[in-house]
Amino acid sequence: MKKAIFLDRDGVINNTLLKMGKMRAPYTLEEFSFINGVREAVTKLKEKGFVLIVVTNQPDVARGWVSREGVDVVNQYVMSELEVDDLISCFHTEKDGCECRKPKPGMLTNSAKKWDVDLSRSFMVGDRMSDVEAGLAAGCTTILVGDGEEDVGLKSPHFRAKDLNSSVQWILNQ
Repeated sequence: MKKAIFLDRDGVINNTLLKMGKMRAPYTLEEFSFINGVREAVTKLKEKGFVLIVVTNQPDVARGWVSREGVDVVNQYVMSELEVDDLISCFHTEKDGCECRKPKPGMLTNSAKKWDVDLSRSFMVGDRMSDVEAGLAAGCTTILVGDGEEDVGLKSPHFRAKDLNSSVQWILNQ
């Protein structure tokens, strides 16, 4: 079985936008920009043989704030610019109760089946505790990037990193 890196999209791969006092995903290519060093970080992971899978919650589609086609355009751009193997989106809100929306592990477990991935040898890198919780539920080693969220109850990431580059250094030293 293979080992994988599951990457959240917004806040890990690309910059988020501050709109009306809240951080949100970019809705268009004009709003989209990669975080510095992401291309190099992804290339290092790919060279080490990891399957790279982006897993992203995109609830603004269900809320009617952005079209699914708009999200698909951004996702296709990410796929064309980075050496990632797959990109999975959940378009549900919290209220939908689906199994794919992080913090539930559905995107990770379904991807593991598709790509023959050993989750116990894999990593989830995200910028929110919901990413960490999904990774823990799937049995992955988890990394929380940025300085945003606090640990929730007994759930803590295995490692905290400044950004994806710092995460890659830690992963490669494991």
